[in-house]
Amino acid sequence: MHCVAFRTALSARVDGEELPPEVSGAALDAHLRECAECAHWGDRARRLKLLTAGLGGGGPDGDGTYGI
Repeated sequence: MHCVAFRTALSARVDGEELPPEVSGAALDAHLRECAECAHWGDRARRLKLLTAGLGGGGPDGDGTYGI
């Protein structure tokens, strides 16, 4: 399996979503132990999620305008 599939699974994990059916949690963990690039990608994704969570503002208003 290629890193793209693992990064898709890692993105789902970071977002609290279900992993794609083709990648198990154990397989993802094993890949992250072996692939420094994907592990680094995951670290950056987690930091980005934390940073954007601190921006506040939530989602769009009922009409999708973000208060514009």
